[in-house]
Amino acid sequence: MSVTIAPAALAALFGAMALLAAVPGVSVMTVVARAAAGGFRHGVAAAAGIAVADAVFILVAIFGLALVADAMGGFFIIVKYLGAVFLVWLGVVLWQSGAETAEGASIARPVSLFSSFLAGFLLTFGDQKAILFYLGFLPAFLDMATLTLADAALVILAATIAIGAVKLAWAALAAGAAAKAPREALRLVNRAAAIVLVMTGLYLAASASGWLPGP
Repeated sequence: MSVTIAPAALAALFGAMALLAAVPGVSVMTVVARAAAGGFRHGVAAAAGIAVADAVFILVAIFGLALVADAMGGFFIIVKYLGAVFLVWLGVVLWQSGAETAEGASIARPVSLFSSFLAGFLLTFGDQKAILFYLGFLPAFLDMATLTLADAALVILAATIAIGAVKLAWAALAAGAAAKAPREALRLVNRAAAIVLVMTGLYLAASASGWLPGP
């Protein structure tokens, strides 16, 4: 199938997504925390998880599957709780790890890259309102009735580049700041990253329980 999206519309969509991704929020804090605690690669992994979850939501929005959000409401609540537990666990592990004391010390890397990927994915995928956001956001730039599979692929590519580039910039800043810090500062950064992850997890759990609005 051919692409029907006008270049101007795609450029506008790209710019809007990049601006929205730059706004500090729980997803940015997660990327920053993983990059500061585990290095740039962990920030990349967390950003990749966010991008994959966003791609799923974009597909749902483009193909008009709004009812999925309602039909799978209970499932999304479970995902939110799983994400909350996972983020809190990552925070506890980071807090206990501390900074390495060997020469050329750097922040400890106690978890795998896949763990960082899951942190980003579960945080984003646990927010069922993201579907509704894309259902309301995309029609402002695209004619939803005429979109093809090629259009969907192009939108996902644009979103991945726009959102991913911004998240990677945050990760680079966090990792760069941590790399230049002295040993004691590294320990403080490690502890700060742990607190951010735990607080993000608690926030996610509270939003799943209805005590707070979702991310």
